[in-house]
Amino acid sequence: MSCRITDLRHKDVVNVRDGCVLGCVSDIEIDTCNACVVAIIVYGRLRCFGLLGREDDIVISWNNIQVIGEDIILVNFDMPRRRPKKFGGFMEGLFK
Repeated sequence: MSCRITDLRHKDVVNVRDGCVLGCVSDIEIDTCNACVVAIIVYGRLRCFGLLGREDDIVISWNNIQVIGEDIILVNFDMPRRRPKKFGGFMEGLFK
């Protein structure tokens, strides 16, 4: 099966470890010396409809791609763990 970059941009990326949909392919990293694809990039999710920016981009190495199908890309990828956010920091300080 042959595939173009524009075809990849319309495919959803799914992590096989937890079944989470990471998003669509947004960009591709290419090694120009060897003429090979190094990684695919999925843009981070928008925070508060984009008003607060977005989360970090997800860079998935080409080695972590399991299958490129008709409409989906399956990857075996360890998501970086995020620290849980603390809520009520300002209000907690008032009542102590």
